[in-house]
Amino acid sequence: MADNTVEQKGGRKVSKKALAKSFRNWYYGNLTCFSQEHMQTFGYLVSMLPIVEDLYDKKEDQTKALQTYSAFFNTEPQIGTMIVGVTVGLEEARANGEAIDDDTINGIRAGLMGPLAGIGDSLIVGTLIPILLGIAMGLAEGGNPLGPIFYIVVWNLLAYFGMRFAYYRGYKLGGDAVEALVGPDATALREAIVLVGTMVIGAVAATWVSITTALALPGGGTLQGTFDGIYPKLLPLIFTIFCWWLMSKKKVSPIITMLILLAIAFVGACVGFFGAATIATAA
Repeated sequence: MADNTVEQKGGRKVSKKALAKSFRNWYYGNLTCFSQEHMQTFGYLVSMLPIVEDLYDKKEDQTKALQTYSAFFNTEPQIGTMIVGVTVGLEEARANGEAIDDDTINGIRAGLMGPLAGIGDSLIVGTLIPILLGIAMGLAEGGNPLGPIFYIVVWNLLAYFGMRFAYYRGYKLGGDAVEALVGPDATALREAIVLVGTMVIGAVAATWVSITTALALPGGGTLQGTFDGIYPKLLPLIFTIFCWWLMSKKKVSPIITMLILLAIAFVGACVGFFGAATIATAA
């Protein structure tokens, strides 16, 4: 019996089996029945189900406890795993008679959603994934299958073990994790991660966004040569900022943005073709 429990505060303990099942449910099902109305709510419920069943014997107590987690929830799923771990610790404390009610748990959940989403989006989406994709694209040059294999294997290993660490760390810290996640130190951490993420995105854009022009200038030379003399990679920078402006400021969908870029490329190709034809005719 002692081997099947995780020591915490005394009284009822969440078993290792329930903790493992709860984590797996979140890892594989955090987007369960995802909709704009509920987002990750049902994924959260599924992850808390083994915990509630382990802590409460009566069905009515289980139902009452699960109703706590029916409130709206949405965050970055990898770093946000810690929130699930924190509430597991709080639910265990509540099952042992501590003065923790639904409002306390949901207040902590709501308070952590935004800060952890900011950290996760900056660290995972803005930094880690672009780095892995940059390495994978380099390996995939010439049709090498090592590129996609590298990304699939490395991403899944980092995601699984990183989320597992966050889950169990949140469980062990319990309510003490809240100050660490939303306090002044966390603000400095988020700002540092945003800065690193911005640098990574800039490096990826300069390396992998390739846009050139073949337009010839009347006095000789090309427009591309002029751009390179003034500011190397100027066109990739302009198009990257243009895409960011469309999607961030004008709320244009990625698909429409790609269609706009396709139209620009088509016009550019036509201008280049007719310009070359005119030069050839004059010659």
